[in-house]
Amino acid sequence: MKIQESAEDYLETILILSKSREHVRSIDIVKHMSLSKPSVSVAMKKLRENGYITMDSDGYITLTESGDTIARKIYERHVFISQWLEDLGVNSETAMKDACRIEHVLSDETFDAIKNKYGGKRCKDCEECR
Repeated sequence: MKIQESAEDYLETILILSKSREHVRSIDIVKHMSLSKPSVSVAMKKLRENGYITMDSDGYITLTESGDTIARKIYERHVFISQWLEDLGVNSETAMKDACRIEHVLSDETFDAIKNKYGGKRCKDCEECR
């Protein structure tokens, strides 16, 4: 199932934040992504309605199984692509920015081919990379 790039970014952000804190709330996403509270609120509502997240009465956000699957896929791509670009000699900041764009547009087939060709080692930051 294909979802919008912005939804993938939100799901990836929730995954990243959940690695460093016990609970993730909308305000954490606002700060991490430098977005407005209303924008994040609307996005969380859409993600909830589409079954990608749950939010409890305290405002704590949790990825559902389908949300977690998408988040891990995007995160793996981001980490792998940024590391691959750095290995090619691209500076770290540019590699991160480019990876943020590339991660969304590559087909699974193309990403798998790149990973199989150049991914003999696991990503240094990504436990999901195999």
